Amino acid sequence: MAAVDLGSNSFHMVVARIHHGQFIILDRLREMVRFASGLSSDGYLDNQSQDKALGCLRRFGQRLHDMHAGNVRVVGTNTLRKARNAYGFLAAAEAVLGHPVEVVSGMEEARLIYLGVTYHIGSEPTSNLVVDIGGGSTELIIGEGREPRRMGSLSLGCVRLSNKFFRTGRLSRKRFDRARLAAQLELRPICATFRRLGWDRAIGSSGTVRAAAEVAQQMGLVERGVSLAAVESLIDAMIDARHVEDLDLPGLSPDRAPVFPGGVAILVEIMNNLSVDSMDVTDGSLREGLLYDMFGRMHHHDPRERSVEAMQRRYHIDGKQARRVETTALALLEKVEGQWQLDEEQVRPLLRWAAMLHEIGLDIAHARYHQHGGYLLANADMPGFGHLEQQLLATLVARHRRKLDDMSLDELPERWRGPLLRLIVLLRLAVLLNRTRSRVTQPDVGVICGPQSLQLLLPRTWYAENPLTQADLGQEQAWLQTRGFELSLGTLAAVQETSAS
Repeated sequence: MAAVDLGSNSFHMVVARIHHGQFIILDRLREMVRFASGLSSDGYLDNQSQDKALGCLRRFGQRLHDMHAGNVRVVGTNTLRKARNAYGFLAAAEAVLGHPVEVVSGMEEARLIYLGVTYHIGSEPTSNLVVDIGGGSTELIIGEGREPRRMGSLSLGCVRLSNKFFRTGRLSRKRFDRARLAAQLELRPICATFRRLGWDRAIGSSGTVRAAAEVAQQMGLVERGVSLAAVESLIDAMIDARHVEDLDLPGLSPDRAPVFPGGVAILVEIMNNLSVDSMDVTDGSLREGLLYDMFGRMHHHDPRERSVEAMQRRYHIDGKQARRVETTALALLEKVEGQWQLDEEQVRPLLRWAAMLHEIGLDIAHARYHQHGGYLLANADMPGFGHLEQQLLATLVARHRRKLDDMSLDELPERWRGPLLRLIVLLRLAVLLNRTRSRVTQPDVGVICGPQSLQLLLPRTWYAENPLTQADLGQEQAWLQTRGFELSLGTLAAVQETSAS
């Protein structure tokens, strides 16, 4: 199994195998890409940064070349969340890696970090504060054992803060004071809540905290981990150096030095504002969290399932109706997935989740409830889901009924546009065929499909017994036609007679 983390400062890859439920690390690769430095003020990644990143991924891709797609997860974080031209880069990245790239939300990044940290330190039932200062964002999580209770993701990272306050390389008390104030302002909205919840142990993860701990230990400021007093001493030492190029701190690598001042300014304010006197340091991080998350999915502990079930409860979804629609939708998918060349591993769970949540918007209003549902799913925190998965799910739910002539799939990766339209068709038909919300078992449904067409075959007597659904299917033909998709209706008896002759 392999996990790849496209961070805002460094790209990481870890390859491991599972032995008796534990991971044995086989390979680690890391390159300092400093991706966030290429993000302009108007939100566009420059060509130089993209080229550097793709060069790194091309090297990673060689290691991943023969690995099964289901055993590899690649995630992008803050810089790709913010980049307005991310889709173009993602298409190129997927081409050189040979595997899809998920862009995860800040909350999902925090969940995966906590998972990686707690598996690394063990599952003692203690309350933990986990701090991860990345290149573009900072994640703070409070949890009990392996379960996160409160998560925060701040637009505050070592690359971003260093570029803003130390771009020229000059190090002064005044510049550090400004950087620290900026960090305080970002932290202020979450500090009261985090302090109220409390924790037994503070743990630092990722590059900045580990680098600060390494330097502090080599300077003799602490024996283990990192303390608030030691971090203040690191700032004094940097101010004495006066310039990044003159930093000569033991244990600080040359490629870390340009972003170290910004990272330490964030760390000292986290410790100050949350009253953390000392912090342990761990090697567990996002990429280890990805490995354990993949392992959980393989063994039916998928956090996406829990997210969908939680949304059903929160928005009072009629579970029986959801299951009826799910059963019909998956039965239709089974009949067409071969001819439509749909990847069952990718589309089946997506269609099933959409069926389970298609009525989520009814808790707001019946009018345009499909649109309400799409909005909720596009904007909710759903642990386990990447941005693209959530966008696909939201689009399915938002388009499961009514007109389609204003629908645009242009914002989606090209590889998903055709398959998603076909899934929309299947979900719409499943909803129509269960409109009566009847407990009566649905009749066998036959289908004949082409690239942009589907003929729905039902028993001859069914049409006479279900005039409302027959009228709905007639309207559906017109709505699908606006998308260039042809829906036709036939009877199973007619097809059987034709086959016999």
